[in-house]
Amino acid sequence: MTALARAIARPAPVAGFGDRSPLHGLERRRIGVVDLAAQSVAAVAPAAAATTVVLLVAGFAPGATVAAIVAAAILSLGVARTISQFARRLAATGALYTYTARGLGTRAGLAAGAAILTGYGAVAMFALLGGAYYATYLVAGLWPSIDRALVTALFVVGQGVLVALVLVRGIRISARAALVVESLSVALIVVLLVALLVQIGPIDLTAIAGTGGAPLDPTAFAAAAVIALTAFVGFESAATLSVESVSPLRNVPRAITGTVVFSGLLYVLAAVTQVAGFDALGADLATSASPVNELAEAYGLGGWGVVADLGIAASFLACAIGTTTALVRVLFALSRDGVLPAAVGRTHPRFGTPAAAVAAALPLITAVPVLVVAAGIDTRDAMHVTIGVGAAGYIVAYILVCVAAPVFLRRIGESTVGVTVVAGVSALALAAALVSFLVDDSSAGGTVVAMVAALAVVSGALVAILRRRHGPGALGVYDEPVAAQVLGGVVSPRHPDHA
Repeated sequence: MTALARAIARPAPVAGFGDRSPLHGLERRRIGVVDLAAQSVAAVAPAAAATTVVLLVAGFAPGATVAAIVAAAILSLGVARTISQFARRLAATGALYTYTARGLGTRAGLAAGAAILTGYGAVAMFALLGGAYYATYLVAGLWPSIDRALVTALFVVGQGVLVALVLVRGIRISARAALVVESLSVALIVVLLVALLVQIGPIDLTAIAGTGGAPLDPTAFAAAAVIALTAFVGFESAATLSVESVSPLRNVPRAITGTVVFSGLLYVLAAVTQVAGFDALGADLATSASPVNELAEAYGLGGWGVVADLGIAASFLACAIGTTTALVRVLFALSRDGVLPAAVGRTHPRFGTPAAAVAAALPLITAVPVLVVAAGIDTRDAMHVTIGVGAAGYIVAYILVCVAAPVFLRRIGESTVGVTVVAGVSALALAAALVSFLVDDSSAGGTVVAMVAALAVVSGALVAILRRRHGPGALGVYDEPVAAQVLGGVVSPRHPDHA
């Protein structure tokens, strides 16, 4: 018998391991890099964002729509690289919350948790509203006399129920459902955009990328860049599935970065097509109800416009699935850290999903859009507000994790100049853009500012209470090897699982 064979047959005991991970209950090592990418792509919803967010960006900076989207893509890449520094070292369901807690401590971690939950929650509502809006738009084309408010509310509820069922059924089911839906949506949108470019004819890229001869307002451009950034937010959500993924320290960073690159290319294509198309028509993109549909009608591709709207509605549904998937896993992580009640951290005994967190989150995420519609608020106005609030939440979380990364890396002795510079520049750029966005919103009525301020006060009070209740102990549990995974592993009686 060789020494290797003897070591395998009679391994030397290795103490210090628990018999289960702090994040036990989830289906560990179940999904590959494709499903991880599907999660991030679904949360981003590029097919839907390629039309709706371009429209919103045009409302802030009509002459610099493409430039604002390119700036947002570059900034998103910097944030993605910074987040990947954590993802290469920790498999953490709490993602940005856990990363920030590990880098900056309990108070900052709780703040990041509150911010990212705000981001995920608001964008999930935005997605439900968006899917219902486009579905109602299509139904109204067939039956003009329908009660639009009632149909929209019914679509919101139907989507909410479907999302809940998919999330409880299993991560592979939800990831594959999001992958199929978003892949078909993107394919439809890309085919239509290319067809429109052919119909539009030669395009002056220099004119489209510029400011149309008008002086550029830095505040408006920064606000437009923040809105453009909302088209990318969610790219980090693959990290919330790291415990459930195969080779997470390798595959999660790939999924995060790949999502930003793929989405950025699609958004530039969409922005160039829409800006060039409306310029050629002499129309205003910012006032369009459904830009791609109107361009398709104008250039003799009306049937494709309806197909595109179907794809956009499906993309919003995929976004709701992806965003809520990430949200419930952050709630799950907060519960396992002792921040939220233990009941929220319970998993489905058969499917290995955070079913309790799904039950806690989905009723609220669905009820708010329904109440908005019932109150007679215009769906597009509600979408504008929810995406603005969601953007603020995401950006605050991104700023905190960018500040946390250099501190964390310095603590473990792996800090580099390049990472520190990228993280610092990203944090400063995000902070400046967020301030500009809030200033611009204040001048336009301040609806988003008021909601963000209210949420900040409530979140601050909750963080203070939870910080005091939790005590000085560190937050941020992450997946750990267990005794059964280690050759010769022996469960330690003093391991936290047995305390």
